Amino acid sequence: MSSGSGARRTVVLFEGRSDSLAFRALASRRGASLEALTLVDLDGVTNLRRALTGLRGDDPDARVLGLYDAAEGRYVTGVLKDVGMLAAAADDPGAVGFFGCQRDLEDEVIRAAGAELVLQTLAARGELARFRVFQGQPAQRERSLSQQLHRFAGTAAGRKARFAADVIDVVPLERMPPPLTALLDVAVSGV
Repeated sequence: MSSGSGARRTVVLFEGRSDSLAFRALASRRGASLEALTLVDLDGVTNLRRALTGLRGDDPDARVLGLYDAAEGRYVTGVLKDVGMLAAAADDPGAVGFFGCQRDLEDEVIRAAGAELVLQTLAARGELARFRVFQGQPAQRERSLSQQLHRFAGTAAGRKARFAADVIDVVPLERMPPPLTALLDVAVSGV
């Protein structure tokens, strides 16, 4: 899939569906077209090597970008080095279009939005009462509100997939998570 006459193909890799939905939500909010991009959910960062090897074999001229969690930083950097995208493991993945979230995207989104805006989002989704019950569980009582929100985001099937995108839909544009913003800026700049 080419992005036009002779244009280089841009592929954006995501650890999972929640990250790609948040990326789409940000693009929509900013009026950025994603038509020329190929968005790929890896279904886990451990599939990065296989995806990059396949992409580099099928389309060596493709520009490949991505988003990852801080805990996977060493792995991502190693894979980028192994496939020839980084010269050394000490190089910054951001220099080649791979942006790391401090913890994960949900954490970045909660920090950008603030807990109160996330609570408003849960209320709009009809999940605030469930969250209040969750907060009362013994394991949650000692956690901060932000920690509770982060944990709640992943406690039900389907919730994690929509959580970040739903919050991105309401966060003021000037407060968007920096890794997600940087990825979108780089992705749409080369098409």
